[in-house]
Formats: sequence, structure tokens, C-alpha cells
Amino acid sequence: MQDWNSKTIVITGASSGVGKAMALELARYHPKLVLAARLQQALDQVVRACNDAGAQALAVVTDMRSMESIRHLAVEAFQFGGAIDVWINNAGVLAAGALEEVPAEVNENVIRTNLLGYIHGAHTVLPYFKEQGYGLLINNISVGGWFPTPYSAAYTASKFGLRGFSEALKGELTEFPNIHICDLYPAFLDTPGIQHAANYTGKELKPAPPVYSPQKVARAVVRLIESPRRRAIIGASSGLLRTAFALLPGVCRAVTASVIRTYLKQARARQPHSGNVLGPVNYGVEVEGGWRRPLNKKAGLVAAGVAGVVVGLFLWGRR
Repeated sequence: MQDWNSKTIVITGASSGVGKAMALELARYHPKLVLAARLQQALDQVVRACNDAGAQALAVVTDMRSMESIRHLAVEAFQFGGAIDVWINNAGVLAAGALEEVPAEVNENVIRTNLLGYIHGAHTVLPYFKEQGYGLLINNISVGGWFPTPYSAAYTASKFGLRGFSEALKGELTEFPNIHICDLYPAFLDTPGIQHAANYTGKELKPAPPVYSPQKVARAVVRLIESPRRRAIIGASSGLLRTAFALLPGVCRAVTASVIRTYLKQARARQPHSGNVLGPVNYGVEVEGGWRRPLNKKAGLVAAGVAGVVVGLFLWGRR
């Protein structure tokens, strides 16, 4: 990837949040960028910013729930760049609420976007990679692939499924040493994702701290493109949550559910809505969601205490 100018990179979910952060960061290296999402106006804004940064960018309106739409994206990318060097599966949606209170249609579309969208993306791009003899598929899975979130059951199912899917696919591709599958496991990010989420809790949602900058993930993508590896853990809390759930899954489930229930009792009321799960929304099209706050001394001590407990559990588990 030293000759960035000749490389074609596809990013799904590129109209906001971490996908937009990836596009803007990669644009600095002047590749050909093919940006996919459902909202044309928001995509066009990102394309202009990427072109201004020196890249060649193309917007392709794409619905990751549709295999036909994904195939169209691949055709447009190949015609635009003459190859598909990198495909980044990133588009994702979230639904919050007790399972029986979230409409079945919403749960189904979470799975269709988050899990089947990634599977169909890989299914579509792998023939291009095999014909070329090389390629890089990056799956942005998140810490949700390791740590379950009560009251977001369909989302958790999609993320756990993605981890298994990617590991199985890596096994299939062992005979293709120049085709790489890389998984991203970022911690909670400061993006508009919570604003976009379908919400059937009856209360206002906020991300659990600490939240990290989306640019942290974007820079990790650059490193993976330059030097592929099987997985990248982004943010200290992601690794800590992975270890905690591996050692004490029952405790983690119970504590997480209790914390969420306590928060929902205190949070402000909000009317239920389907967010962007069933269709795109025209708000929250920035990179960041405005959730980050300076880490004060008390929060720092709490974070350090949590880290100490997890490390202690890890050592106890090994013993």
C-alpha cells in the first residue's frame, strides 16, 4: 500500500461517525475512495471534503440490507478504480429496549444490516480479491463482539455472529496468503450512533463512559492497510471488557444489566422510535456525537480501579 494513489478503498457507513472519520483520515493519503451509505446528501458532503483533501472520491448510495445494492456498490467501485484493494465493512445500526418491546421488524433489520450486510459484503468482494490475487477486508466489529449488552439483544447477536463469521472466513482463506481479513474491536466511541439508535426503552440514551474518539479507529485502519493483522483492539476498556467477560461471564451480565436498569430509572423520558434502523435519518451526520468529556480526577480513579479489578480477576483465573 505504499502507492496510495493507485489504491481503491470502499467504506460502508461512510456518511457519519467512524465511517466518515475513516474517509477523512484516508483522504490525506490520496487514494480512490468509494463511499457508501443510504443518505445521498450526507455522502456528497463527505465526498467534497475528501476531494478537497486530495483524494478521488465517489459516492454510491447503498443499503447494506440488500444484496443487489451491495453488488452495485462493488461494480461501481471496480469501474471507478480498476480494482478493489480494500473493502471496509463498517455500516451498523443499534436498537435498545427489552427484547419483547422492540418490534420484530426492528430486530430483524438490525441483524440484516449488521450481520448479513457484512456477510454479503464479503461474499461480493471476495471474487474480486481472488481474481486479483490480493485484497484486504476490514470488519469493524466493536467490543460488542466480546461483551454482551443487555437490552440490545439483537445488536449483541449481530456482533457475536460477526466474530464467528470472520474467524470462519479466515480459515477458508488460508490458501490465499495475499488476501487478509482484519477485525476491529473498538471500545465505545463518540459518534452519533446513539442518536441514530432505535429506542424502545422509553428513556433518553447515552453511551457508557469512557468513550473514545472515532479518529482513533481511523488511524488504526491506516495502520492495518499498511501492515495487515488479524485483529486490532482499540481503547484500553475494550481489552479489559473482553478479559472480564471471559473470566466471569455471569457476573458481567448481571452487573451490566443492573447498571443499565439503574440508569433507565433515572434518565429523562423519551418517546419510542425506530431511529435509522428501518431507513436513513437526516440528523447526526457528523463524525462525533459530542459525548466525550474531559476525564476528571474522580473518573480517572474509577477507571484505574476497574482496571485493577479486571487484572486481579485475570491473575486469579490463571491461578
